[in-house]
Amino acid sequence: MKSKEFFYTATGAEFDVLAAVRDIMALFKVTYAGGWPEGAALTKLGGSSFLVAVAVSPAGAEVAVKVTVSSCDSDGNSQSQSACQTRPVPPAGGKNAGGEDVTGVARHLVRLTLLLLMRKITAKNPAPWGILRGVRPTKIAHRLLDQGESCHNIISRLVEDYGIEPAKAELITGIAIHQRPMLARPGHLADGKKISIYIGIPYCPSRCLYCSFPAYVLPERREQLDAFLRAITKDIQSTAKLVAKYGLTVESIYVGGGTPTSLTATDLNNLLQLIKCAFWGAETKEWTVEAGRPDSVNDEKIDVFRHNGVNRVSINPQTMQNKTLKQIGRRHSVQDIIDIFGKIRRAAIPVINMDVIAGLPGETAADMDDTMRQIVALNPENITIHTLALKRGSILKESLNSGIINEQVLPNEETTQSMLQLATQYTASMDMHPYYLYRQKYMTGNFENVGYAKPGTDCIYNIQIMEERQTIIGIGPAAGTKAVSHQGVWRLQSCYNAKDVFAYIANLDNYLCERNTLLSRLYGDHKEDSLC
Repeated sequence: MKSKEFFYTATGAEFDVLAAVRDIMALFKVTYAGGWPEGAALTKLGGSSFLVAVAVSPAGAEVAVKVTVSSCDSDGNSQSQSACQTRPVPPAGGKNAGGEDVTGVARHLVRLTLLLLMRKITAKNPAPWGILRGVRPTKIAHRLLDQGESCHNIISRLVEDYGIEPAKAELITGIAIHQRPMLARPGHLADGKKISIYIGIPYCPSRCLYCSFPAYVLPERREQLDAFLRAITKDIQSTAKLVAKYGLTVESIYVGGGTPTSLTATDLNNLLQLIKCAFWGAETKEWTVEAGRPDSVNDEKIDVFRHNGVNRVSINPQTMQNKTLKQIGRRHSVQDIIDIFGKIRRAAIPVINMDVIAGLPGETAADMDDTMRQIVALNPENITIHTLALKRGSILKESLNSGIINEQVLPNEETTQSMLQLATQYTASMDMHPYYLYRQKYMTGNFENVGYAKPGTDCIYNIQIMEERQTIIGIGPAAGTKAVSHQGVWRLQSCYNAKDVFAYIANLDNYLCERNTLLSRLYGDHKEDSLC
């Protein structure tokens, strides 16, 4: 069967909206075939082709958009459907409350109008999140809450303005309302002095099939590891000086990666002791260490967690199916996961998180059901349900592109949706609530990742990193520092360390200088402190 394609024509040349059209048509697996010849009859459309005609024009105080989608059946009968949308023009030269200028408004309207039309024409909905493409959809709900909108109005606006399914609109609105007590309040100085710390350890026991994070197998040469440990020690010590200088209080600490527990127990203990001395204080509520790979954890390392005061550990099996663990490149069994979980539980660490991925190669809804049944039996405090994302740079994506792995081994969108629904039902049975959510590019079915928690066990860091209402200082390769100001208007500025370990080590002084300048602008006298 011939793949579907579309042709394009437009009026209103001052607005370039072709990319917006291509984005929406791609959701329906319809590819761009080129411009439509002027004056050509619709009967020239093939049976698998569409013509998308767009007219955009400012109409007084509004931007007006009309989208027409035409097609032609195998008998040569043509049909067309049209829809229109209007929105107020942003202030002259400015942006509206959603951060869109007049061109942004035009593209927004084209996406929304075309999406609604294609849903109607095809009787399909491949976009439960509507026209949203961002990582953090809950930020929209927070912005509307800031404006005093009611829960009911926010849900309605998310559905009407973005084409989000009502269930998704209810989900992110509920999450945002739940998060409000944990987020900074505009203009409150004490809130502005609270920060979180992220420390990234870029090493793993092996590379997982789906992973695109900057992670490396632990180097065999000790001098290479020592060079990294010296660099991250300098990074931590530099950050500690900034925290003390500006009178900041650390609310949460997150040691991620990679897999931090890839380090030896001695190296891990030295690192955690350094972190504790640098950042732990009376107001520090949470300290997470990712122990995602059971094959990287032993009794000695669990003792290191306990002795240093770590109060949240993340064990990330992704699945409880031995066949899948082998397929995705894990060097451990389901029983290893169960054993390590039991040991960490007996160490009396208060909160344990477990990550699961829906849509892994070769899995079925029955596999997800069995995975969740086993996780429920372990009874963790937090569970994060991810949707598989086919990320560029991952072995899985490269293998699919090269034909080493057949795309048919991946669960389809309907199966993945069933997996997510099953997982959600299990979390509800454990008295868990959704407390944070984010999305990624290239996710199966354009779904989402959701973190669930038992009452009183929400991960503070996960909420803060997603909602971007607290300054987070990033330490280590690929870590980012996000400086957040909320004196009346939310403003975020950021800087990032190199992803490559060797580049991070070689250029560390430059990254420290950039971070010092960024934080001095927010907390200090930047005229004095911006000089490194």
